[in-house]
Amino acid sequence: MDNLRVKIKEHDFQPAVLGEKVSQILKDAILEGILKQGDQLLEVELQKQFRISRSPLREAFRNLEKIGLVVIVPRKGTFVKAITEKDIRENFPVRATLEGLAAREACSKITAEELKDLREAFKGMKSAGQKKDAAEVYREHHHRFHKIFIKASQNDTLINILRTLRMHRIWYYVSYQYYRENYSEGLAVHENILRLLEDRDSDEKEIEKVIRDHIENHLDKFLRYLDGRKEMS
Repeated sequence: MDNLRVKIKEHDFQPAVLGEKVSQILKDAILEGILKQGDQLLEVELQKQFRISRSPLREAFRNLEKIGLVVIVPRKGTFVKAITEKDIRENFPVRATLEGLAAREACSKITAEELKDLREAFKGMKSAGQKKDAAEVYREHHHRFHKIFIKASQNDTLINILRTLRMHRIWYYVSYQYYRENYSEGLAVHENILRLLEDRDSDEKEIEKVIRDHIENHLDKFLRYLDGRKEMS
């Protein structure tokens, strides 16, 4: 909990803190690996650190439970959810289908400004991919690239569902320390996505398939990585 204590101090809290703000800090701590799978979120300790009463803290726990980051066990407490292989196998195909649909809807709706942002995000990916030790920068631009075309779908239901699914993807990678990047392959796929979105005459089904295949390919690689970890343990 020492690292979490440092993270909390960074925010200069007042005596009263809304549950939404507390849940955001705890969510970030989980996604960054400060709070790990199975860790218990101790109410008394967190109340002291946040300088809040039980009510907003429990509201924060409920918020985190809704997005699948914690489990609340009656009479035992609140714990960071343990990630299972089933979670991973279920996330990727659903996300592949929905991101493909988002890209398909974005084909006819994406604006000139969004295309400009998409080019900038791809440019950032390309620049990072040409440098050593730039994986984090590459991932930031990669995340932005996907976020732009998902938002361009203008489908709020898709946007909200994918926000949670993509958040879980980041959590899975951080939890299992999966940071492998094939820059040449990734850049080729995203350059193709960009080209298809720029061309107003593109086949919507083609871009949908490109996105779906890209994400499903990542699932195969991730599962092979997890199998390798099992063999080494």
